Amino acid sequence: MDAESSGMDAVFKALADPTRRLLLDRLRERNGQTLGELCTHLGMARQSATQHLDVLHRANLVTVVRRGRERLHHLNPVPIHQVQERWISAFDRPRLSVISAITQQAEEQAMATSTSTPRVPDYVYVTYIRASAEQVWHALTDADLTARYWGHANVSDWQTGSTWEHRRTDGSEKVDVAGRVLESVPSTRLVITFQESAADGDEDPVGEPSVVTFSVEPHEGIVRLTVTHERLADQASHDGVSHGWPAVLANLKSLLETGEVLPAEPWQMTPVRGARAHADA
Repeated sequence: MDAESSGMDAVFKALADPTRRLLLDRLRERNGQTLGELCTHLGMARQSATQHLDVLHRANLVTVVRRGRERLHHLNPVPIHQVQERWISAFDRPRLSVISAITQQAEEQAMATSTSTPRVPDYVYVTYIRASAEQVWHALTDADLTARYWGHANVSDWQTGSTWEHRRTDGSEKVDVAGRVLESVPSTRLVITFQESAADGDEDPVGEPSVVTFSVEPHEGIVRLTVTHERLADQASHDGVSHGWPAVLANLKSLLETGEVLPAEPWQMTPVRGARAHADA
């Protein structure tokens, strides 16, 4: 067996698995994702995703580029193009292109018809804090500190796969938000699901969980903290976090830089442009 045939075998073996094809689709939608980002969007354990990505990498369908501590995965279309050149170019390419275009148009129309509401955009907030990465991480994961600047104690061991709870500090210890830790890299990156608890008397939580990512990047005595809130249910949820996150993170910044939180709870202020108040971000 020559090298070309061996390489084609690896490509077809990699493409035979639907999960690996889904990984390629996610990279086609947005190239250059980390392992954590791919796991978050696919709801897949890191070990399983790593095994599938290794197969794709050996088939040269995925390349990995390092950016600092991160490993970014990129789709490599060359092997698929080689398949096309070897087997498809010998046929009537114009006719096949027309068939492909008709199929794609039909799929896009079906998707547009089945989608009744527009996608809610992700919310991203960036703040700069005079502190170390370790101090910011401690503030994000320490129950006593979160109680000071957030008004709720965030309780967890913050290990990947563990649960976390957003507990009131009024003595009731009622859990207003809960979720699971999807990724935890101390002093660097924390990814959690975020789901509001059910109202009194209800059995089920409210809606599907959203996903929050904290990215901590140190630079010469300061830290850039980026908070991304994804999979928001509707525009009202987006308005809520747009008011809540800046208030919570302003309190966090004040605590780390001055030793004290702001003199008044910032989330109690009237939201800008009518956005709904949401103290829990």
